[in-house]
Amino acid sequence: MAMPSFELQPSGSRRSGPQGPGGEPVRPREWQSRLIQLLRARLLRPDPTGHDVLVHAGPGAGKTLGALLSFRSLQHEQRLDRFVVFCHRSSIGEQWQQAAARLGLRLTAWDPDWQASDAPWDGLLISYQSAGRNRQQLLAQLPVIGLGRWQAIADEVHHLGLDPDEPEAAAWGHAFSSLTGTAQLRLGLTGTPFRADNLAFCAARRVKVQEGQEIVERIAPDLSVEPRQLIAAGDVRPLEFRFQDGWVDHGRRNQPGDLETSPLSAEERESWRARNLRRAIQLGDDSSIALQLLLKARRRLEQVRDSHPEAGGLVVARDIAHARRISGLLEEQGDRVQLVHSQDAEAPERMAAFRGGAADWLVSIDMCAEGFDAPRVRVVAYLTTVVTRSRFVQAITRAVRTDGSRAELEAVPRDPSFVFAPADPLLIRYARSWSLSEPYLIRPRAVSSANAIGNGGSPLLPMEAIDERAGEVIRMRGPELPQFLRHSS
Repeated sequence: MAMPSFELQPSGSRRSGPQGPGGEPVRPREWQSRLIQLLRARLLRPDPTGHDVLVHAGPGAGKTLGALLSFRSLQHEQRLDRFVVFCHRSSIGEQWQQAAARLGLRLTAWDPDWQASDAPWDGLLISYQSAGRNRQQLLAQLPVIGLGRWQAIADEVHHLGLDPDEPEAAAWGHAFSSLTGTAQLRLGLTGTPFRADNLAFCAARRVKVQEGQEIVERIAPDLSVEPRQLIAAGDVRPLEFRFQDGWVDHGRRNQPGDLETSPLSAEERESWRARNLRRAIQLGDDSSIALQLLLKARRRLEQVRDSHPEAGGLVVARDIAHARRISGLLEEQGDRVQLVHSQDAEAPERMAAFRGGAADWLVSIDMCAEGFDAPRVRVVAYLTTVVTRSRFVQAITRAVRTDGSRAELEAVPRDPSFVFAPADPLLIRYARSWSLSEPYLIRPRAVSSANAIGNGGSPLLPMEAIDERAGEVIRMRGPELPQFLRHSS
């Protein structure tokens, strides 16, 4: 039986150590203990380069609880007094408050009418948008509310871009920088420590390195927790990929010589690759790639439910109309579906209903990436034209989380989750490296940022590919998978 994650030594009172909701002691994971030691050392021996600490750890690693455990330990040692959490979504803020309450910490959401005397508090919760909009009020308020020795925590800190040429274009990053100048520590948490626009971001040290004939800057995490480490420990699930390949027709069938066929996985021309993907995700396209993908994802979910009855699936759609067509198809097959998008005021309630088991599938348009926590997700169908590495990794890693009830039933490493996607060359490339922590190099503006992201100069590890022919399903098992999973599926 797997031991539950997160814990410290037993204690008899709130002030003597973190506890769970039933009074049980909270034991940190190994990397969280290292984080506590790192932050303690940074307070005792301040780094001459600044007070920033960057943690890179993927979904399921326990970044939220790790950060709170660190503060709670340092508060107990009387090295810190208060903390302020900055995050980018209200739903994520609620998860921070729930985790803080689990440790006996009072985390209060800030708003323009908040007063320090309203109720006892250990920390404040501020959204990035609110910090940017109310920067002047916060600049006046924070120094006088009794923060004392305090720690700033930035959740998914890569959102806090820094652009020295256009400060207003990176308003969140500049607001965070100006508000946290007096903090004893600034802890940045991220699962995707890079940006598509090639900008640096807050709470991250930059180190100059030589690459070839030029000097570039590298974002250097102080602590990096790779998915393969978490998989080996049983903290998260491994992933298996199923890329649906096929041929895409362009042109008019009734015009001789006007029809050209392009193989989805083998197309090297960028403009054609993008056109292929736009066609491949459409349910009504002649190639039937999206339709085959969805039907195979459904069958895989049914198989997963043989051992995990509560398992559910997530579909990432392109837009609302596309999502509705996908939802309609799934419902025609007898599935229960929750559709969520940013224009739906009831989206949080629908997401909560899915978490609770009220639907078989959650169909989303950019609502279920960072911070969305639903351990029952075991199958992801990626049907969108967004092909940045960060978006793809954020989407597929919704399926790596596990919870305590499943941990008691599954051996370590855990049973895998499954990702279905069109066989777009970029997505296949990202799948090959999703479990690797590659350095984020900030290159001169003259260099295309598309070439800079997700390419640290190291060769990719080999992948196992079966039936890698146009029109077939390309099945991939990443380098992080243990040998016992190398069986026919």
